[in-house]
Amino acid sequence: MSEEEIKTLDARGLFCPEPVMLLHKKVRELAAGEVFQVLATDPSTERDIPKFCVFLDHELLEHKQVGDEYHYKIRKAGAA
Repeated sequence: MSEEEIKTLDARGLFCPEPVMLLHKKVRELAAGEVFQVLATDPSTERDIPKFCVFLDHELLEHKQVGDEYHYKIRKAGAA
């Protein structure tokens, strides 16, 4: 799957709790096993998004900081 094919949630410029609230809504729109990325600028996402994934069984595939942005790649739970 190329980067262009991955759905993106752009939460840049938003602050806690908005990025996680939008993430929760986005996850409901996706099929089980689908991979998507989150772009954020709020440092609290470094704590909140990994906890969100653990709590709801989603797989955090990648987490990196690019400048003052935080990039996350997540696989929605439910895939066998």
